[in-house]
Amino acid sequence: MHLIKRWSLDLSGLLFPDLCNACGTPLFVGENLICIKCLFDLPFTDYHLHAENRVAKQLWGRLPIHAAMAMMYFRKGAKVQNLIHNLKYHDRILVGKLLGKMLGERLNASHLYIGIDFIIPVPLHYTKFRKRGYNQSTSIAEGISQEMGVPFSETKLIRLLETESQTKKSRYNRYENMKAVFKVTEAESIIGKHILLIDDVITTGATLEACANELLTNGAAKVSIAALAFAE
Repeated sequence: MHLIKRWSLDLSGLLFPDLCNACGTPLFVGENLICIKCLFDLPFTDYHLHAENRVAKQLWGRLPIHAAMAMMYFRKGAKVQNLIHNLKYHDRILVGKLLGKMLGERLNASHLYIGIDFIIPVPLHYTKFRKRGYNQSTSIAEGISQEMGVPFSETKLIRLLETESQTKKSRYNRYENMKAVFKVTEAESIIGKHILLIDDVITTGATLEACANELLTNGAAKVSIAALAFAE
């Protein structure tokens, strides 16, 4: 019976193979979501170990962030873009959780991310959430939460407005576009706390800046930032 089940699984794997979410090739037995070759080839940063990294420097002078980092470099047409595209647009929530756990491992190894009280993902507007069915940043936050043993919440910060696409806007216009977009809903629960704010990709940082400002204005003692990738 066990042998028949094994053959059935092998046949199913031949007809409908699980594909790597980074390169699209069939996964071998023991591989999960991302093939071993792609895991080895991913362009990891070491930003979690250095306070003065490129992500943090991009936010200097804009708001008092405690720490900021991204786990990987984002380049168009590369494997990281494939991973995030599958996460955001193809319901691959497990990819977000897996990458979140990998990110959480790095945060655990960093002295900059000690004493986190809450993990908060950058929220989606309800219309986009309803259309997509999930928030990709929440799946990342869930993976980090499991790895770090720190609770996450997607109710403490909400998105009031659905903004226009940021892609072709200047840095200043992106900032103006994000004003008054986010709102803290449980201010008493974040007063005096160290909040870890999570996003998928950092470009100019305007979205994270708006979120962090709202958290700090409502009493958070510290806000740190972590993302899967940094667009160079």
